[in-house]
Amino acid sequence: MLWRNKLNCNLRNSLWLRGRLFFIYGVNMFKILEKKKLSEASATWYMKVEAPEIARNRKAGQFIILQVDTEFGERIPLTIADANAEEGWIALAFQAVGATSYKLSQKNVGDELPALLGPLGNPSVIEKKDGPVVVVGGGFGVAPCYPIVQAHKAVGNKVIVVIAARTKDLLIYVDEMKAIADEVIIMTDDGSAGRQGVSTVPLKEMCESQCPPAEVIAIGPPIMMKFCALTTKPYNVPTTVSLNTIMIDGTGMCGGCRVTVGNEMKFVCVDGPEFDAHQVDWDNMMMRMKSFKARETDDFHKCKNQEAADALAK
Repeated sequence: MLWRNKLNCNLRNSLWLRGRLFFIYGVNMFKILEKKKLSEASATWYMKVEAPEIARNRKAGQFIILQVDTEFGERIPLTIADANAEEGWIALAFQAVGATSYKLSQKNVGDELPALLGPLGNPSVIEKKDGPVVVVGGGFGVAPCYPIVQAHKAVGNKVIVVIAARTKDLLIYVDEMKAIADEVIIMTDDGSAGRQGVSTVPLKEMCESQCPPAEVIAIGPPIMMKFCALTTKPYNVPTTVSLNTIMIDGTGMCGGCRVTVGNEMKFVCVDGPEFDAHQVDWDNMMMRMKSFKARETDDFHKCKNQEAADALAK
């Protein structure tokens, strides 16, 4: 009953919110201004999209919802990876791993997106800290870390960034982070770039140093965020994670992104996407994330097969 009541409340709030956002931001098509591939190995793409109102109002940690096809397409949430209020654009970084993200990756500069809603979600809490802020990005999770690093630098914090990937071909945003962070540590599982090892190795070293982090922010695969939380907990270092990977609808209507945080049920898209890492029930979240894996894979292959069929028909 508690779950149903909260879902109904979120549904009412989301319907009001969606209507307001669509009225403000959804009346025009959103032109793609730039497109580039960040990683061949992981099919990770970067797009600049013309969205002046969202660019002026977004804050670090927030996301948008888009549709590639408004008639039959699903809505997917994507974190805003950057924005320029003066030039009127936002940046999106995404992996082509499902049907909609694959269709989005086939769009080109000059094409327009028919529906894009935002900004959504609670912004990151950005405050001046007495010690360094450590931002850990794993794999594709480095992209949503970028605006958070920007925001912490803007208030005068020292920021140390840890970028982790399985191999050097999967590293993204390295140059961008080096341009704004005080220090960037590269970690790869196979040692092909930076230090060999996982992200928790330098994180533990910093927690044990004479100047431990004032806060740790981790974004990446759930298993990485879980072990970052386990690493910092014995040292009582406040740790924040973004659970955006579990979101589906993005407005609180479907209930698919519910997680347990501090023995309470939360909705990532409405209550988050950022939470206290030490309070998240990681095992439950990771189990629930597998629920749609088979469907996602099936839809992705259907898109690829349809593309091949269309190419042969030409």
